[in-house]
Amino acid sequence: MVPEKIKLHKGTQTLELVFQGQAFLLPAEFLRVHSPSAEVKGHGPGQAILQTGKRNVALVKVEPVGNYALKLIFNDGHDSGIYTWQYLHDLALHQDRYWGAYLQALHQAGATRDPDTQVVKFI
Repeated sequence: MVPEKIKLHKGTQTLELVFQGQAFLLPAEFLRVHSPSAEVKGHGPGQAILQTGKRNVALVKVEPVGNYALKLIFNDGHDSGIYTWQYLHDLALHQDRYWGAYLQALHQAGATRDPDTQVVKFI
């Protein structure tokens, strides 16, 4: 499903996508931690790498990839993920669930969204 509209809002660091008349706003941090790249997803099942310290990440540029995807370029240098229309639509539809699972994974790992913070766990 091809989005009808794609707009980068640099002030709020959100990517606006409209699918079948429904608008979705995806924050840069959400897109970065859910990058489809091997750096994030790994090279196979169970190899995903939890992304931490990405609260302040920003989208610098959005580039089309053919007629099927976007390449998102972030200010932390990450630019290797190809976000297909199908993947972006899935992220948009399930944003709350994916974000909740991400926050839970951070908590379980004793990690944080803040780039300059370390969480210390006592046993």
